[in-house]
Amino acid sequence: MARNIEIKARVDDIRALERRVVAIGGAGPQPIAQDDTFFRCENGRLKLRAFDDGTGQLIFYRRADEQGPKESFYVMSETAGPDGLRQALTLAYGMRGRVRKQRLLYMMGRTRIHLDRVEGLGDFMELEVVLADGEAAGDGMREAQQLMARLGVDAAQLVEGAYLDLLEGKTNAAAVSE
Repeated sequence: MARNIEIKARVDDIRALERRVVAIGGAGPQPIAQDDTFFRCENGRLKLRAFDDGTGQLIFYRRADEQGPKESFYVMSETAGPDGLRQALTLAYGMRGRVRKQRLLYMMGRTRIHLDRVEGLGDFMELEVVLADGEAAGDGMREAQQLMARLGVDAAQLVEGAYLDLLEGKTNAAAVSE
């Protein structure tokens, strides 16, 4: 399986962060609209990512739900028919939820910098440092931490889990307060 080191952080001013990304030489941006459908999965996460052009990716991944840089193992498979695949996977496994976002992708060497506007949640940044086969996870973690520092992202901004977890937490909190 492919591996990367990931971090996710809340962002108060996404335009200011974007200016910092551009200032340190991030190549981009590539705007991407994403519609992620998550399915019930016992041993990790399974999501179908649909794009505006009618294509998609089925992505299985496994990582710890913790703040800060963490190792993620993943497998991606391209699809030309995400709508039919979503229907089949929903019938087979059950849909857990859906996350829609507008993403700006920048590249800094082997690191993907995502500036995300997530429907119902707000603005976030993700870093994904792609690891080479056999490379120690610590190398990517150091790289992610150095890039966080260069971008002015504080450890207090880091979040655990996936966007879906945050949306589910928001829904659960609203249900408790009603």
